[in-house]
Amino acid sequence: MKKRTDQFYLVREDMLPDAMLKTAEAKKILDSGKQYKINEVVKQVDLSRSAFYKYKDGIFPFHTMVKEKIITLSVHLEDQSGALSKLLSTVAQTGANVLTINQTIPLQGRATITLTIETAAMNSDVTVLLKKLGSLEPVVKVELIGSGA
Repeated sequence: MKKRTDQFYLVREDMLPDAMLKTAEAKKILDSGKQYKINEVVKQVDLSRSAFYKYKDGIFPFHTMVKEKIITLSVHLEDQSGALSKLLSTVAQTGANVLTINQTIPLQGRATITLTIETAAMNSDVTVLLKKLGSLEPVVKVELIGSGA
């Protein structure tokens, strides 16, 4: 069974396991701007490196999730005329702003597009955008590969 990565839950802090709370604490220390190494920080918060790496991409303080306005998508497109135009039109219709576009040379009839967009002005949710893009005829696959402020 494939795990979903597009669904989020708001969970009260006292309900989280210690490893997740310590991971959040370690991330806060690492983001402080001081030059810490991961080994130093996980020892400081009494957490194993494996637990840190297991949870680091899945736990965020609520305020950071609200502020995140930039996402990066990987889109596999069929090599056909107008495919990129359809993709970008759909993004524009949601109110998102395209920041960067990188496209590979089409191989075996497909190209990979890496698209970074600003979502602050979007008139719908990111999951709605992903579904819209995934339903386009030339789109083979769309994935959210990164997000940040």
